[in-house]
Amino acid sequence: MTKKRIIFIVNPISGVSKKGQLVKQIKSTINNSKIEYEIIYTEGPGHATEICQEYTAIQTDIIVAVGGDGSVNEVAKGLVGSNTALGIIPAGSGNGLAHHLKIPVNYKKAIEVINRHRIIKIDTGSINDMLFVSIAGIGFDGFVAHRFSQGSRRGFLSYARIVAEEYPTYKPKKYNIRINGKVIKTRALFIGFANSDQFGYRASIAPHAKIDDGLLDIIIMKKPLVTEIPILASLLYWRKIDKWKHMEIIKASELTVEMKKKRWVNLDGEPMLLGEKLHIKVHPQSLNIVVP
Repeated sequence: MTKKRIIFIVNPISGVSKKGQLVKQIKSTINNSKIEYEIIYTEGPGHATEICQEYTAIQTDIIVAVGGDGSVNEVAKGLVGSNTALGIIPAGSGNGLAHHLKIPVNYKKAIEVINRHRIIKIDTGSINDMLFVSIAGIGFDGFVAHRFSQGSRRGFLSYARIVAEEYPTYKPKKYNIRINGKVIKTRALFIGFANSDQFGYRASIAPHAKIDDGLLDIIIMKKPLVTEIPILASLLYWRKIDKWKHMEIIKASELTVEMKKKRWVNLDGEPMLLGEKLHIKVHPQSLNIVVP
């Protein structure tokens, strides 16, 4: 029987996990009778995508992103439209896509998911042709992602500290949204584009988002009072944020967002400046992925 060829791409600096323990777990848990594998460490931004492009050309079955949502994004960029499937071992900070797909954060259990190699097709999204797999956003979302990327510490506490510092003084921005044949002029804290339900850290920002329905959930969030933040946090945790009075969710396959100036865009946790006009669209069934 021909063995499955699997490449593990490890981001040595993502998240807060100890990657050395993970590599030992791969060696002890992987099914060597059915799988031949290789472990490759990334050397900088964009390297994971280059590795994927190299190995998809030589008939690799699965390429596993070992890291957080940013690592998953880089690997997915090199796999979209190919026959090679994306695997995930969550080893980052938020791990939003892994939580949505119910991939265990326990290393051994996540590797066992790879051993079983059950593969489905999911949608991806793009903003001005820049890919995202789970969640993207503009406004406070993108601003916090930018601040978080500049820090040396990862994890939920670092993220929460930035939110607490910046939220009181952050002013909602004006946006023109063209969606489903309508124009919405609004001032919002942020606008999110959700392919999955997960913001990361188990915060469900779009409880009814489906990753294979050919649609994105567009989240328009007004700025709540500081005193309302505990209510907001509770609704995020209990997957009831769609009932929040300050938020609207619209399903769409394509839309544009216009602003007066460039602002930071969050693409699966990674910040980018993409222009004053954003073209957002879904790409149905464009990525093979390994799931439980």
